[in-house]
Amino acid sequence: MASQVHLWLRAETKENEQRTHLTPQKCRELLQSGFKVTVELSKQRVFEDEAYKEIQGINIVPEGSWPNAPKDAYILGIKELPNSNEPITQQHVYFAHAYKYQTGWANLLNRFKKGGGSVLDVEYLTNEKGQRTVVAFPHMAGFTGMALGVLSWCHKLLHPKSSMPGVKPFASEQLLVNHVKKQIEKVSEIKGISELFPKIIIIGALGRCGKGALDLANKVGIPASHLGKWDINETKKGGPFKEILNYDIFVNCICLTKKIPPFLTRDMLDTNERSLTVVVDVSCDATSPYNPLPIYTSCTSFQDPSAPVKLGSCTKPLEIVAVDHLPSLLPRESSISFADAMEPHLNNLVQSNECPVWTRTQTIFNQKAEEAEEHLLKEN
Repeated sequence: MASQVHLWLRAETKENEQRTHLTPQKCRELLQSGFKVTVELSKQRVFEDEAYKEIQGINIVPEGSWPNAPKDAYILGIKELPNSNEPITQQHVYFAHAYKYQTGWANLLNRFKKGGGSVLDVEYLTNEKGQRTVVAFPHMAGFTGMALGVLSWCHKLLHPKSSMPGVKPFASEQLLVNHVKKQIEKVSEIKGISELFPKIIIIGALGRCGKGALDLANKVGIPASHLGKWDINETKKGGPFKEILNYDIFVNCICLTKKIPPFLTRDMLDTNERSLTVVVDVSCDATSPYNPLPIYTSCTSFQDPSAPVKLGSCTKPLEIVAVDHLPSLLPRESSISFADAMEPHLNNLVQSNECPVWTRTQTIFNQKAEEAEEHLLKEN
């Protein structure tokens, strides 16, 4: 390599976030390619610390020590950083969730601007056509989101008066599929029929996330006749869409880039005549002004996967599932897939100033950081 690139794998701090940007195997490969690799210890990473410690040539450092990393280090992560007002000096490669004006976006970006660092947002690594180049998580998000939606539907039929219990990460996709199948079978048993499946509508069905949702539905045996597959053609007239009320479960898998009319409103949901009892918002843009599901304001979690939507006079329940780190339900498989998808881009960091994928995401950060600074000046 012309100059050694320093990759620093930080420990995730979001509760129940077990995914990681780099697997032990990927660290080995990057070291062999000439990178310097530093790994923070982690109490919650899906791969044990020992798996990293045994790698020859790797640097192991305490959890959360990245603020003291060299300015030229690339800090690799998945989800958000801990709240702070301290300036950030390094370049961070992760999902910042700050470019759609989510809560805290301006303060976060201003920390980087003040410190001379930058966000190289994985969500905005794109090719010359504007298409995302790292797409490891959307399929898994749709897959696990559909699983939680079906589990929520099952739970309300099996235990109408109790909240859905928390869920923990599954060791494999097959174990998750088996669990969902078993719950569907229990619903059939208590209803006294051989088979009972929910009717489900997916908006964004042709995208990677939507295809992941359909993959889960197929693997647990939900018939094609029970699946409504909507995409751009079906939604181009603009919402709200009363047709959604005819399904038991609605799974939102769109990639939100601009403000659009809402898919659902509280008023249209405030009826006992609807079939709909579960809404799954895989996109999870609750704090964005662009949110097409203005029926809830905060995300749910693996501890409390579903939450009741507060309506007016109707007595029929409606649950929202809106976990913003769904692929963590399958952390090992998600991490392996993501690390593989990121590898070619990390290899290009040695010439990041000449690599269009990296220069494009740097340009987006520069623009958004300027916007954040202007926003904060107006607020003050």
